[in-house]
Amino acid sequence: MDDTLSRVVTNLVGRLDGPLHFRFILQPVMATIFAVKDGIKDSREGRVAYFWGIFTQPGHRMELIKRGWKSVGKIFILALVLEVVYQVWQFHTFYPGEALLVAFTLAIVPYLLLRGPVNRILSRKR
Repeated sequence: MDDTLSRVVTNLVGRLDGPLHFRFILQPVMATIFAVKDGIKDSREGRVAYFWGIFTQPGHRMELIKRGWKSVGKIFILALVLEVVYQVWQFHTFYPGEALLVAFTLAIVPYLLLRGPVNRILSRKR
């Protein structure tokens, strides 16, 4: 277990300055653009903050998740593909858990963190 955790941490840190490191900037920026666009749309339509709504509106949870996935799904898939390419190129193997962790961190996390606050900021201005 300690060897696996050590390998994961070492591999993750090595991604920051190695080949394909541009994805650590590009993919969060793309997720941010989609989050801002969707947050503006949510504000115009009077919806609750996205991430908050997933937890507080169980009747609309699947609809919210589907709508969010429609926006950020392509970015997630791109992040996953680039991570697989990176791993095969650098490690000559594939670690699916690491690939999912990196793709989730680069694409989904920025989207979840920004869509709701954009909605709330714009809603307060109105």
